[in-house]
Amino acid sequence: MANTQNPSASPVERPAGAPANPLHGTTIGLDIGGTKTHGIRFEEGLPVADESAGSSNVQNVSRDQAARNLADLFAKIGGGHVDRVYAGSGGIDTDEDAAALAALIQPLAPEARVTVVHDSRLLLAAGGAPTGVAVIAGTGSAAWGRSAGGGEARAGGWGYLLGDEGSGYWLGREAVRHSLRRMNQGLPVDQLTAALLASCGLDHPNKLIALFHSPETGRRFWAQQARHVVEAAAAGHRDSAVLLDQAGRDLAALAGQVLGQPGH
Repeated sequence: MANTQNPSASPVERPAGAPANPLHGTTIGLDIGGTKTHGIRFEEGLPVADESAGSSNVQNVSRDQAARNLADLFAKIGGGHVDRVYAGSGGIDTDEDAAALAALIQPLAPEARVTVVHDSRLLLAAGGAPTGVAVIAGTGSAAWGRSAGGGEARAGGWGYLLGDEGSGYWLGREAVRHSLRRMNQGLPVDQLTAALLASCGLDHPNKLIALFHSPETGRRFWAQQARHVVEAAAAGHRDSAVLLDQAGRDLAALAGQVLGQPGH
């Protein structure tokens, strides 16, 4: 029941009785990130509900939690008959990944055709661009491109343990590392460290170590700390500006990797 970005994936058959025109009937669009799941319900092509719930990306939460967050979102945007669901999510690297997420969605819209792709594919469509390279810099990072000849390529999107350079999580983690390095060097608390400690409710950089590894925090929490890097850089903090510059170079490198692949 799922289409993926894999060119070899088989097309999904339209259920009997489902409208052929995608503007007819009821459509639900899902944007599933590492922090939240954003859903919009369309009736006859017009948006009628726009809601969010927790992440249903199974790289970030358990399958049970993902199912609960999806159920919460569908309860907010309305039940009843749904003709089709289009979902973009991080962590969709194979047909099996797409099918696993579709299996969580299908019980919530049993009559719908469910299409699942990697979330990087949503960006060009959202911008109305048939070709180009789109870069995601949210909780994680990835790039995806489509050429005029129909070729597709992707770079990044490996998850925080293997990559996600330039992402919100990466910036949050680097802010912690910056603060700990200054502590090890015997340097005073600077602007970025002070903002990070205040946000975390801590009174000493050394306490960041336990908090970072605590089960009470996770990717979403540390990605939210990226704002302190942005704010400090805007206020003239040199080390924060260096981090933002590195993030920009890493994201540009992802775009370059997409352009360098065959067919682009």
